[in-house]
Amino acid sequence: MLIAFAISLWLSMNPGHVTMTGIDYVQGTDSLKVSCSMYFDDFLKDLQTIDDDRNLNTLFSKQPFPYDLINQYFNSKVFIYVNNKLLIGKLLTVNLTDNKINLNLIYKSDKKPKSITVRNLILIGWYSDQTNLTIIRINNFEKGIKLTPEHNEETFIIK
Repeated sequence: MLIAFAISLWLSMNPGHVTMTGIDYVQGTDSLKVSCSMYFDDFLKDLQTIDDDRNLNTLFSKQPFPYDLINQYFNSKVFIYVNNKLLIGKLLTVNLTDNKINLNLIYKSDKKPKSITVRNLILIGWYSDQTNLTIIRINNFEKGIKLTPEHNEETFIIK
């Protein structure tokens, strides 16, 4: 909880290009719940790296959001490995408020995570000051990490 507060405080004091991702193990299941928040205009810009054939502003001005496209985008930008196995996320909800988009996904995982690797490539290549903050919570393990264009992957051993 202290890590989440510190990161929130850091976000409010540091302007720039920042995304926030939370990875939470759902106790007693084989699932990870992943949430990601970023500015909507940055999201649309980055989404063009996988789909530049459509007018994305028009596409996203309508409801419901195109879940298949968002799934494709997120799974091509955020890679989560549990016990050295790549997981594929499935979008649950999308929320757009005040030019921020919040994505919530579910990942099927092992019931006993021993290691987790996270690679986050969101907005990498667009901004030299890009920071993808990530908080990982699995059982009693909690860690906040700062991923950047130069350092976009981190592995942790869960005890």
